[in-house]
Amino acid sequence: MKFHRLAMLAAGFAAACALAASGYAADMKPKPFTVTSSSWKDNAKVERKYAGKLATNPNCDGDNVSPEISWSNAPAAAKSFAILMFDPDGGNGLGAVHWTAYGIPASKTSLKEGEGSAPNPNIVNGAAENGMPGGVYRGPCPPHGLRPHHYIITVVATDLAPDALKPGLTRADFLAALKGHALASSSFIGRYAH
Repeated sequence: MKFHRLAMLAAGFAAACALAASGYAADMKPKPFTVTSSSWKDNAKVERKYAGKLATNPNCDGDNVSPEISWSNAPAAAKSFAILMFDPDGGNGLGAVHWTAYGIPASKTSLKEGEGSAPNPNIVNGAAENGMPGGVYRGPCPPHGLRPHHYIITVVATDLAPDALKPGLTRADFLAALKGHALASSSFIGRYAH
């Protein structure tokens, strides 16, 4: 009887250990790489202050303030980050590039509001596209009277050193150079219309 009780206790202890271990293993599962912004929630309407500003384009009548962007749970092997902003509705359905930035050191986990609107020593800017000088952030500029355009901001964790790529790459050239070097990415979307 004593042996039977001990065997039951041992079995119960083993089962409890197995449950605890499985819970521990679940806790050890890496959390996904995540990107958020305090400037706007995912799929929310973008305020006018984040819209583009360009005297030669009447559709760009905002303040061109780049949004705050934060990222967490980056892969341990990440050496730098990149930020891409793309409007798939722009360019008459061909899409429009609004921002290509890379070489952001792995020590950074966010960009403050406005930090991408001007040249920054912590950011390697891509090529000027869509008429914006220097490749810095260019906010939404959809034509007046259209349905909202969708602005996708993607942060990519890479295994490239911050100085691995030269400044002035177009989005297409950057994506080509990134092949085999992207470790994780995450996006959020903003909607904007006049």
